[in-house]
Amino acid sequence: MKTALLVDDSSFMRELIEKMLRHHGVTVIGEAENGKAGVEKYKELKPDIVVLDIMMDEMTGSEALRQIMEFDPGAKVVVLSSVTGQKPVTDEVTSLGAKAVLVKPPDLKSIEAALASL
Repeated sequence: MKTALLVDDSSFMRELIEKMLRHHGVTVIGEAENGKAGVEKYKELKPDIVVLDIMMDEMTGSEALRQIMEFDPGAKVVVLSSVTGQKPVTDEVTSLGAKAVLVKPPDLKSIEAALASL
C-alpha cells in the first residue's frame, strides 16, 4: 500500500485530498500546514508520495520541494496549487523535481492521472 504526506495550509484541502487518495488505495500517514513542517515530516515519515501546496506561510511549497529533493532526489512530489496555471510556476516546480502539477481544487480524475504518472 502506498503512503502519502499532505502539505497544505488548508485543512479542508488536506481532507479533500485524503479522501481522493484513499479512494485509490493510498494511505495518508502525515499532514503539515506549512512547508517547513512538511520537510520535517518528510524526513521523519519517508512517505511514497507528497502532495504539496505552493502558497503557504513560513516556507513556500517551492522551497519545501527544493529541500525535499535535496534530502531525497527520488522523492515523488505532486504539486497542487491555485497558481499552477501560470507557466512560470509550473516550470519552476517541474525544474525542481515535481512529478506532476495539478490545479486546485483537483478532481478525482486528475489525482488518478497524477498517481498513474508516479
